[in-house]
Amino acid sequence: MRVILRTSKWAKWARRCASFAVPLSILPVLLHRNQMLPSEAFEILLGLAILMALLAVFCGIAAYFRIWQTGDHGWGKASFGIFFGLLCLSPIGYGIYAGAKYPIVNDVTTNYASPLFLVAKPVEELSEVSREDQVQIQVAFPGVVTRTYTMPAPGVFALLEKMVAARGWDVRVQRAPGVGERPGQINALAMTFMGWRDEVVLRVEKAGQDSKVDMRSVSLNGGGDLGTNGKRIEAFLLDLDILVSEELEQAQ
Repeated sequence: MRVILRTSKWAKWARRCASFAVPLSILPVLLHRNQMLPSEAFEILLGLAILMALLAVFCGIAAYFRIWQTGDHGWGKASFGIFFGLLCLSPIGYGIYAGAKYPIVNDVTTNYASPLFLVAKPVEELSEVSREDQVQIQVAFPGVVTRTYTMPAPGVFALLEKMVAARGWDVRVQRAPGVGERPGQINALAMTFMGWRDEVVLRVEKAGQDSKVDMRSVSLNGGGDLGTNGKRIEAFLLDLDILVSEELEQAQ
């Protein structure tokens, strides 16, 4: 007598859900990054992708138990669903990790006493960063501090222009340092991996014979940035330190 082994229905659904979750996790991000999908629709699709990924993992685990008990086929399909379901959920895992590691803020700057003005978002729409949050930001991002260089402001501003262009940021305001005490400033939009836009502001002003650089990075969406703004400022200013040092060495 021929024994017919069935394929677990749980395993089939695990693969189906994962096959739907993968493109639903990738395509909206690509469209959002290219501004072909509004943020509201992106959030809905992202939530749907998370739901499908969770279903894929759940069905895959249920299939494992079912197959173990009945001897049905479907190990491969169940494993496919669990693997790709967890892969689609990995950004959520990182978000939980970053949310626990970094302070829940969306506005980071080197100078809270004299904030750099924004052009993409009115000031009244931003929540004020409390003194407690400022202390947490300083602990989490020790490199977010005002820079002072023994280099004229126009020279530093030229370096900032090159660095902003190299990063592909969308410049909205660019004003070189003027005569007297007028500072130079650059306002630009930077894009996160998921396609969200953040505004970055750079200010260069004369400080005696030296020049002083301040930087601000603000998320235009959401209440927490998962450390994005602080890490962006630290990385940018560290690169600026290196470039200024090289310029000064060549001038000697």
